[in-house]
Order: sequence, then C-alpha cells, then structure tokens
Amino acid sequence: MMLRLMNEIALYRKYRPAKFKDVVGQEPVIRALEGALAGSQITHAYLFAGPRGTGKTSVARIFAGELGCAGNDLYEIDGASNNGVGEIRELREAVGSLPFSSSYKVYIIDEVHMLSHAAFNALLKTLEEPPRHVIFILATTELHKVPETVISRCQTFRFHQPEVPALQKHLKEIAKKEGYNIDEKSSHLIALLGEGSFRDALGILQKVMVSSADKKLTIEEVEKITGAPKRELIKKFLLSLLEADSSQALVTVAELTRAGVEMKVTLRLALEELRRGMFASYAPELLGEKYLAVDADEKEFYDQLASHSNAKFLSAILRELLTAYSEIGLLAVPALALELATVSIVRQISEKK
Repeated sequence: MMLRLMNEIALYRKYRPAKFKDVVGQEPVIRALEGALAGSQITHAYLFAGPRGTGKTSVARIFAGELGCAGNDLYEIDGASNNGVGEIRELREAVGSLPFSSSYKVYIIDEVHMLSHAAFNALLKTLEEPPRHVIFILATTELHKVPETVISRCQTFRFHQPEVPALQKHLKEIAKKEGYNIDEKSSHLIALLGEGSFRDALGILQKVMVSSADKKLTIEEVEKITGAPKRELIKKFLLSLLEADSSQALVTVAELTRAGVEMKVTLRLALEELRRGMFASYAPELLGEKYLAVDADEKEFYDQLASHSNAKFLSAILRELLTAYSEIGLLAVPALALELATVSIVRQISEKK
C-alpha cells in the first residue's frame, strides 16, 4: 500500500506542468497571463479560483517563474494551516525586506478562503499598500468564502474543470509515456472518476498501473481497482427506470450495494450514460471522434435510450439523479438517495404516460 501511494505522488509530480505550454485545459487563463507579461501589465495581487486539481498552484509557480522570481524569493503558504492573524502579521513584516536575487518576491497563499476573519483583515491592509517588489497570488476552491474587500484588490482568474475528452486525452498521453497501453473505455472511466481533477485522475491511473501485470490497462482492471460498477448493471438500472419498473430498478440498486460499489460512483456513471443517451436523441453528431468517442456497443445502447418510447423523460431522469448525486454524501445510507430518486422517477413516468 505504501509503495502504491509513493508511486501515485511521484506520477502526479512527474507530470506537473513546468511551462505555460504544458498546462492543459486552462487556455483562457494562460492567454491572459501571457498577455499581461507581454504588455508588462503586472499587478500586485492575483486571485486564482476554481475546483481542486485544476492547476491553480502549478500555474502560480509558472507565473512566478515567468516574472523572474527565483526559488529563494518564492514563498508558498498553506492557508488551511496558517490561517491565524499571527501568521499574517508575520507575513506583513516579512514582505518589507527586498528580494534576494529577483525583481519580485512572490507569495502564493493556497486555500486562502481558510483564513480567519481577523487574518483576512490583516492581509487586506497589505494588499491595499503592498511594497513594489511584492506580488501575491491567492488560490481558492471556494471563492464565495473570500471577502469582497479582498477580491476587489485582486485580478481574478477562474479555473474550470476540464471536459472529460480533454482529461481522457491527457491520461492517454501520460500512459503512453510511461509505457502502458490504455483503451478508450478504460481512459474514459478514469477521466469520469477523476471528476474534473487532473490530480485525482492521475492518482487513479497510477493505482491501475501499479496493479497491472502486462502494462495493458483494461476496463476490468479499472473497475476492480476503483470499485466502479459493471457497465451492464448501470445499463440494466437505466433501462428499468425508462420502463418505469421500480421493482427491477430497486433490485439492481441492491445488487450494486451488495457488490460493494460506491453509490456516488454509480450515480456519476449513470449520469454520463444518460447524458450520452440524451445526445443520441437530440444531437447525435456529438457522439463521435470530435467530441465523445464511442464504440459500436456503446452507440447501440445510447440509440436504445434515444429511441425508447419513454425517451422524452430522459431529461427529467437526469434532473432527479443530479439531485440524488448532490445529496448522497449527506445521508447515513448512501443507497437511499438512489432509491428515493428511483421511486420518484417511476412515479413521474407512470403518472404522465
């Protein structure tokens, strides 16, 4: 277990972007930062906001390097563990000293939303009147928790979760560099389970790599390592919902529970399958190499969903399952969210048929 964890961390660090050109999925942010550098339009405070694992701190380090900040003038602070007013007051005193060997001293404060109210007030004073040689880069996964007074002093850049195809392409490239073969279904499942986080997706990929004996990563290996449900069970569940067959749908949920799969993973995969079924119904051109690559077996299932007599309920089913997905972590019995959604969906279809 320790060996796997070490390898996982090593893989993520090994492929951490070192230059702007290496950053994947944040093109608007990169273009804006490169434009600022080219036009010498550098401000004293930046705020990088977005989901975890999307490259905020990596881009902050790259930007600091592009500003000519050497390692001994770059300071990284974890806002979660240095969130008191005392730590920020120490920072205020430290920023006054000149850089060792660079034009700027750059302070990266990660998870800045974790600062206490008093710490934010102390930081605000520094942001209002910073020394000319200091640049702050604040990073947060929860922008709504950052005071407006702090946001107003920063130039804000929003990082977005990459689309599954972009994340999938990145995984394929890294697997190839590491000497592994990974098929379309396996890379797609890992990308889905990564939930928009490059870091998490690479962690899953590493776990599967470590378990592989022949360097050929298959969907069966990914399902086994991640605890993801068999696709056939997901298909059976979704078809049961469309048929308004509550008995079969609930029995399938019970099968999934007995198999030990995570309900959140089950819902994530079910949502993606339904989404593709909706595309097959309303925009079939999206199911192809240009956007979502699918094989013959997958396309057959999506066409089956799209041509079903109750296909008009696909969007309603998606909404119900999205609600269940958001609630699943709040319940003592995770399967209950899916069971309640099942009953609600079947009732809606039965009443409107």
